[in-house]
Amino acid sequence: MKILNKELILKLFEGFSIQRWTDLVCPFELVEMDKAAEKMVIAYILGKYEEESGKYIDWNWLIYASLFDLLKKIALCDIKSPVQQMIRRQFPGEYLKLNEWVLKQYKDIIEDRDFYSQFTLYIGRTAGNFPLPEELTLTARVLKAASKFASLREFQMIECVNEEERIFKIRKELNSSLQEFMDLRGMQLLVTRQRPFEFLMMIEKLRFQIRWNQTPRVPKTSVLGHCYFVGALTVLLMKESGAEMCSRRLYNDFFSALFHDLPEAVTRDIISPVKQATDELPAIVKRIEDEIVKKELVPLMDGFYADEILYFTNDEFANRIVLKEQKGKSGIKKTVHVEWEELNNKYNSDEFEPVDGRTVRLADHLSAFIEAHSSILYGITSEHLQSGKANILESYPLEKTVNNIQLRKIFNELNS
Repeated sequence: MKILNKELILKLFEGFSIQRWTDLVCPFELVEMDKAAEKMVIAYILGKYEEESGKYIDWNWLIYASLFDLLKKIALCDIKSPVQQMIRRQFPGEYLKLNEWVLKQYKDIIEDRDFYSQFTLYIGRTAGNFPLPEELTLTARVLKAASKFASLREFQMIECVNEEERIFKIRKELNSSLQEFMDLRGMQLLVTRQRPFEFLMMIEKLRFQIRWNQTPRVPKTSVLGHCYFVGALTVLLMKESGAEMCSRRLYNDFFSALFHDLPEAVTRDIISPVKQATDELPAIVKRIEDEIVKKELVPLMDGFYADEILYFTNDEFANRIVLKEQKGKSGIKKTVHVEWEELNNKYNSDEFEPVDGRTVRLADHLSAFIEAHSSILYGITSEHLQSGKANILESYPLEKTVNNIQLRKIFNELNS
C-alpha cells in the first residue's frame, strides 16, 4: 500500500518550521511540531484518567485526529487559531470553502484514498458539516482539552518575559477556555499542578533539547518534536507495510514512538557517535537510562499507566508482545521478542499487546535522515550531517526489507 512519498514526508516536516506566538517575546522557539507532541502527551494522560474511571477512549481515532490536525495547521500556518474560529462563527460559508481548500492542498500528495477519505471526514466533522458520533464525543473532548492545555503551557513559559499589557487578555482567554474541561479528572490534576503536572514538566525538558546539537542545522528540531514526527511516520509506515493491525497494535506503535526518547528527559541526548564509542557502551548507556527512569520518572507516573510506559520505552526498537504466564493463582506478564511474521499471523490480537518496534526504528532513522538532508538542502551542512546521512543510507541497502518495508526506496526518492 503506497502512502509515504517525498511530498507528504516533507510537508509533515514543515511542522518544525512553523513558528508559534510570533506576536510575543519568546525566549526560545515554539513550533507546531512541538505543540503537536505535547498535546498528545497531555491527551495520553487525560485519556488514561478517563479510562481508569471506566469510560471509553477511541485511541486510534485520537491518533489519526492529531495527525490530521497537524496537516491542517501546516496548510493554514498564516491564519491564527482565534481568527479561524471567528471565521467559523461569523462566516460559516467561507469557513467551509477554507476547509475545502485545505483538502485540495493534500489531494495529490496523499496517494492512499482510504487515508484521504478519513482526512476528509475528520475535516468535515470538525467544521460542523457532519455530526460527530456520540461514542467519539469524550475522545474528541480529550483531544481538544489537551490542545488547550498545551497552548496554556506554552503561554506560561513565555509570559515571564512579556509585559503584562501584552498578555493579560490572552491569559484570561486561555484560562476561560479550560473551564469546559474541568470535569475531566486529569485536567483537574494538571491545572492544580499535582503529580501528572510534574510528569509533564519532566517530559517538557525534551522540548528544550535540540537534536544534532554539535552542529548548526536548519530547521532545528527538538527531541520532543522529533518524537511526535517519529510517531506520525510510524503510523504511515505501518500503512505502507500493508499489515492488518489490531486496535492495540496501532496504539502501542504510536505511543512507543512518542515516548521512545523519554529517558533523555533525565539523561539528556547522547549523540550516536558517542554512544558507539566502544562496543559495550550502547548497552551500558541503555542500562543506566533504565535505572534513572525507574528512579526519577516512574515515581511521577500513576500506577495505572506506569507499566505501560515502561513497556513502550524498554526494548523500544524490538518487535515484541506480552505473554501471560500462569503461576499458581496469579499471572505474570512477560515481554517476548518476536518476528514480523509472528506479529501478523500469530500475535495480531489486542491480548498480546503487539508492538512493531523495528518499524519505530525505521521511523527514527527516517526522521534523522530528513533532519540532516533538509539542512544540507538549505545550505547549512557539516561533517556531522554528511556522515550521519551517509551512515543511515549505508544501513539500508536497496535489497534490505524490515517489517515488509524497503526504506532505501524512500531515501532514494527524498534524494531525487
